[in-house]
Formats: sequence, structure tokens, C-alpha cells
Amino acid sequence: MEKIDPVNAQILDLLQNDGRMSNARLAEHLGMSETPSWRRLKRLEETGIIEGYQANLNRRKLGLGVMAFVQISCSEHDKAATEEFRRIVEVTPNILSCHNTTGEDDFLMVVVAKDLDDYSAFVDGTLRRLPGVTNIRSNLSLKEMKSSTKLPISPRQS
Repeated sequence: MEKIDPVNAQILDLLQNDGRMSNARLAEHLGMSETPSWRRLKRLEETGIIEGYQANLNRRKLGLGVMAFVQISCSEHDKAATEEFRRIVEVTPNILSCHNTTGEDDFLMVVVAKDLDDYSAFVDGTLRRLPGVTNIRSNLSLKEMKSSTKLPISPRQS
């Protein structure tokens, strides 16, 4: 684990709120000149703490009204089946995240679809064709109460 000093923590917080912030503005917020600010930022990128930058999109405005939490159980756990499962998951854009988990099921996915018909077709055409799948359980999101990719860097605020 990389040690995060207070200045680097502030950089990470600022960039999580505005990933397009210029170095000049970042330096201003930090109360330092641009060169040390830029060096710190580059170091955070080089060490992999900052993995990249992206725009956060509104899935509903893009016509993706269904979000499902999908639990999958598999009967095959050999290397070939696992690699094929992983390969399919990685290239399937409707699967936002997939985790190999402990507990009753083997995998937990977050999946988006246009509507229930689209989700049904996705289950039949993709999920049921994954290697070794023996059980699929879906929980549909009725209301999204919080969605964030921001990690807690600073002390928590109540």
C-alpha cells in the first residue's frame, strides 16, 4: 500500500471531484506552484494510484433504464472454463462489473440493459451461454439511492 500524505490526499480528492481540473487550478487549490503540483500528479499516475480519467455518463439518458445485480453459480472451475468466462465478461459492454465472490454464488455482476425485454435477451443470449453456469439470480434495481466511483481518501464526513 502506497503511503498517501495530506497533499497527495488533497490532490486525489480534488481530481475525483473534477478529473478535468487543470494543473494551474490544482496548484492554486493546493497553495503551491505548478511544477511541484505537476510532479506530484505525475508520481500518482506513475505509481498506478491514478489509473486513468474518464467521463461519468448518465445511463438513463443513454437509454439504459434497467440495472440488475446478477448472482451466478458455476459447475466448472477449471482454468480453461474460468478463462473463457473471464474473456466473455471482459468484452461484454452490458456487464459493468463482475466479482468472483465468497458465499453461495461464484460471481456477482452489475448489468445494464435498455428495458426488461433487452435484459431478458441478454440473460438468454449471454449469461446462460457462459461456461459452466448452473444458476442465475437477478435482483433489479428499483431506485438508485447512491452511485459513486469516488474512493474515501479524506477522513469521513457525517
